[in-house]
Amino acid sequence: MEERIYTVSFQRVKEKAPRTKRAAKAMRYLKAFVKKHAKVDEIKINNDVNEKIWENGMKNIPNKIRIKVSIDRDKNFAEVSLVE
Repeated sequence: MEERIYTVSFQRVKEKAPRTKRAAKAMRYLKAFVKKHAKVDEIKINNDVNEKIWENGMKNIPNKIRIKVSIDRDKNFAEVSLVE
């Protein structure tokens, strides 16, 4: 199992998405980011990451977050969690 650490910036999401859809758009952006960088088909986003993005409501998302991606090449699967 391979582990990588990334910093994901949500600046594009803040600029392009309407206020009421920012958190949902950030979740989709995060999933696409991991899919591109980990080169896997299945992605599981940990509950901690979800709570971090949604903690200030749907309108006020964080500028960036640091995540740890655990990649299992045999199962074509990646799990995303927060860096501690």
